[in-house]
Amino acid sequence: MYEEAIQIFKQTDDFREFATPKQHQQLQEQYGIAITNLKSNLYQDKRKSLILPGVIQLLITAAIIYQIFYYFQPNQTKPKNEKAQKETPDQGVGRMDRFYNILRNNQSVQEERNIPTRFNDVLGIDEFKEELEEIVEFLKNPKKYTDSGAKLPKGILLIGPPGTGKTLLARALAGEAGCAFYYKSGSEFDEMFVGVGASRVREIFKAARAKAPAIIFIDEIDSIGGRRRAQDPGYSRDTINQILTEMDGFKQTESVIVIGATNFEQVLDPALKRPGRFDKMIHVPLPDVKGREQIFSYYLKKIKFDEKKVLPQNLARQTSGFSGADIQNMVNVAILNAIKHERQIASTEDFEFAIDRISMGIGRKNMHVSDKEKLMTAYHEGGHALTSLLTDGAMPLHKVTILPRGGALGFTAMLPEKDQLNYTRKGIIASIDVAMGGRAAEDLFLGKDDITSGCSNDLAKATDLAYMFVKQLGMDDQISLISIQSDRVKTSDQFDYMVDMEVKKILEESYKRVKSLLKSNENKLKELATELVKKETLSAEEIRRLLKIK
Repeated sequence: MYEEAIQIFKQTDDFREFATPKQHQQLQEQYGIAITNLKSNLYQDKRKSLILPGVIQLLITAAIIYQIFYYFQPNQTKPKNEKAQKETPDQGVGRMDRFYNILRNNQSVQEERNIPTRFNDVLGIDEFKEELEEIVEFLKNPKKYTDSGAKLPKGILLIGPPGTGKTLLARALAGEAGCAFYYKSGSEFDEMFVGVGASRVREIFKAARAKAPAIIFIDEIDSIGGRRRAQDPGYSRDTINQILTEMDGFKQTESVIVIGATNFEQVLDPALKRPGRFDKMIHVPLPDVKGREQIFSYYLKKIKFDEKKVLPQNLARQTSGFSGADIQNMVNVAILNAIKHERQIASTEDFEFAIDRISMGIGRKNMHVSDKEKLMTAYHEGGHALTSLLTDGAMPLHKVTILPRGGALGFTAMLPEKDQLNYTRKGIIASIDVAMGGRAAEDLFLGKDDITSGCSNDLAKATDLAYMFVKQLGMDDQISLISIQSDRVKTSDQFDYMVDMEVKKILEESYKRVKSLLKSNENKLKELATELVKKETLSAEEIRRLLKIK
């Protein structure tokens, strides 16, 4: 048909000049008929080619619809006897119902009663236990307070580093009050389904009101209570909005108290911390030396140890900055090390091992270190140790080792005689000098070309201390009393340049001072490095005897 239409078109074109009007009209009619037939045939061929794919698509769609109806239809088959009914409890329940049951089960609120934990079990934070005694009295006898018109906090926010006993404190509060205790982690409220978090909040508050007096404890509340922003989508704020609404809806007589725990107070939404919600904040710090002694005494009772040599007060002094969880772990590591070496009683060596293991990482006994690298490490650590012993105001030396541990080839440990609450100007400068001791020793005895990359962490520590000295503490003579505590305070380029120059000056003066100190005590440093290569680990007392330093 296509060739016929083309031939007629050519004839029409060729005979346009010679044909009569009648002949020309006949040719045009023939050409139009040929084109019409061509279009009809093309349409029929295309329709035939689409029939098979259309049938296949229809069958696939029908199969999908059938599977959907089959999956969600209720199973009406009943078991023949009671035994079969017990074995198949889901019979008669639709699959869609089961899906919703899964969500409801995940939302189920677990209540705890008769919690055995008491305030006596919470050690090292006695002052903060006193803050909660009035809460215990309120939960035990709420009428005593409501009759007088007194209002106690609806929410308590426990803030502190990890492992300080925030969860233990909340459980002890519930145990002392003898009330119901509901525990949820902040991350448990959120789910991939929109609205599930808010629904779980409603569930836990509803259950607590029904069982009042009760305590709701939300651990890691910062995961759901972060600051809201206007550009955030609405559904992302549903959970925290529901918490705010529920706490606002509390009546003073409901005897329900919400306790939240977090490590990051600064990220919480201000609406959570306003009066009427979490209106009482308790900062739970790391235990001091007295608190650590109490915690050591508690956990040492659970193991066998050398009671004459292993003293809680000595361990407390050696573990400045340890939390209660760290102390528990340390005691466990010590007894495990004793059992590993076929001993049933933990000795002082086991506790020294545990402190090194937690503070410095795993010892790398199988790591090959050449004699040259050992000597380089000995001079580096010896520089730190000798600077610490000879610098007024430096933190007391505890021990020095050149055994590889964690990511370091050696370590110089220093321990304060007591917990430091404030740092003096002299003490900060002394800390910078001690940090520079390793680099200065390598420069003096190994040469500039053999200075190692192990100095990088020391330089970073010294630089941080210098910037804190100048920019935050206002202790520098040139910068004077200006203190910049956060990045929100905008400073000029000229001021930043002055700060950088003062930091540079402090570090250079410290380096020259330490280098001069070590050069004047060259023989002592050589002797210390030689002894470290031989024994690998030396205590502060051994170094003092070796170098005859009082």
